[in-house]
Amino acid sequence: MFACLAVYAILRTSILGAVLLTGYLGGATASLMRMSNPLFAFPVGFGVLVCAGLFLRDEGLRTLIPVRK
Repeated sequence: MFACLAVYAILRTSILGAVLLTGYLGGATASLMRMSNPLFAFPVGFGVLVCAGLFLRDEGLRTLIPVRK
């Protein structure tokens, strides 16, 4: 996970880091849901924050996915 965070922190590789973190957090969510653990919402929220942070930080991604008012 720390390697994925390091890749996400570097601006040139942040999209790859976001994809890796999303996969990692998806596996954590699936494992927690299988165990019927109510803390499965933590990896989901963290994944949303990762994607939102990437969207706000990367200009190319904002032009690719425009948000209309």
